[in-house]
Amino acid sequence: MTRDKERSKKVCIMVTRKAIFITGGGSGIGRATAQFFAGRGWFVGLADINKAGLAETAALLPAGQSATYVMDVRDRRQWETTLAEFWDASGGRLDILFNNAGIARGGLFEATSPEDNDLLVDINFKGVLHGAEAGLDYLKQTPGSCLVNTCSAAGLYGSPGLVTYSATKFAVRGLTEGLNLEWAEHGIKVRSIMPSFIDTPLLDITAAGSNRTAREGVKEAGLEFTPVETVAQAVWDAAHGKKVHTVVGKTAKNIAFAARWAPWLIIRRSLRLKNSV
Repeated sequence: MTRDKERSKKVCIMVTRKAIFITGGGSGIGRATAQFFAGRGWFVGLADINKAGLAETAALLPAGQSATYVMDVRDRRQWETTLAEFWDASGGRLDILFNNAGIARGGLFEATSPEDNDLLVDINFKGVLHGAEAGLDYLKQTPGSCLVNTCSAAGLYGSPGLVTYSATKFAVRGLTEGLNLEWAEHGIKVRSIMPSFIDTPLLDITAAGSNRTAREGVKEAGLEFTPVETVAQAVWDAAHGKKVHTVVGKTAKNIAFAARWAPWLIIRRSLRLKNSV
């Protein structure tokens, strides 16, 4: 095969190979989603503030199927620079932008510091907003593209012990629904995944005003942990399906049902969880 033919073959592969960009790609849901999509031949962009975590995730993917970027989702300029670099690396595709980066902070509102409240808003909502802003032009240029946002079961009903976190997820939910209507004219789908408690390091943070971790509180409340692999499948289903919100896990599905038909059940369960955190 001549050099020109080899070059043409590489260009053809880059153009036809779909691409997903994942924030929070250094661990948890982001890592599992990267493995899921890479296993289906997609080119994966991994972004995170954790450089070591990014390297660990990339090492789990096939050679030549990923690019890593150390990025803070709170910084609009970093979003713009990073997506421009990924667009070049992917051969001019952004089929899915997965706004996944987030943090968890728990505990009673009165015990939560203003700094933690600001951090939750800046990362969990503003980071998603910045991703939508920076990604729009690239999504427009990729036929059949989709913006997927990580929301939460906490975005289905306000959660005691997770008040600010829950509020940020309600904001993500509203952003998702509104953009899905606005961006339909561009052929862009906007979706969210709404998992309950996922078995990731986020649950290992000690709640404000408590000496127990969120993980311990969830166990004592008798709630289940959803595997990250299940959430990765949900990202795929959300991006390729018609539902605006994909509820993931038994607990999340129970909350969604109760929020619509029996809110008093949520209140009772929420108070039980509050007392165990």
